[in-house]
Amino acid sequence: MKCPFCGEENTRVIDTRSAEDDRCIRRRRQCDACGKRFTTYEKVESIPIMVVKKDRTREPYDRAKIEQGIIRSCNKRPVSMDKIIATVDAIDAVIEGMGQREIESAKIGELVMDHIKTLDGVAYVRFASVYREFKDVNTFMDELKKVLK
Repeated sequence: MKCPFCGEENTRVIDTRSAEDDRCIRRRRQCDACGKRFTTYEKVESIPIMVVKKDRTREPYDRAKIEQGIIRSCNKRPVSMDKIIATVDAIDAVIEGMGQREIESAKIGELVMDHIKTLDGVAYVRFASVYREFKDVNTFMDELKKVLK
């Protein structure tokens, strides 16, 4: 690792710690030549994931869209932001764990529905009503019956 101050290539690691919930390693380094200290971060390189939409267009995966959808579904419900973030983290981990460069939006929708069902029943029905695009009351009632079982 080159020193950002003098450009020397000989640096020592003084301290190593986990950072960002164990998703990266923070290293404190010291330059052997000038003695100055600096910090580096080591992360696993993530594969950029593309979402394949219903109309077959593609767009980059955006975790914030999932988070906003769940927040909207949980509006005025007794669900803490911590639980919402934990749910989004879990969904994110499943998507990244698939190791695929492309994922269909329908698969993401199903993952969200599976996770939100355990979060809050009303939030689940709200999300499902938008995601499944219920055409009439009967299809809505069929989904409610699934939740009640």
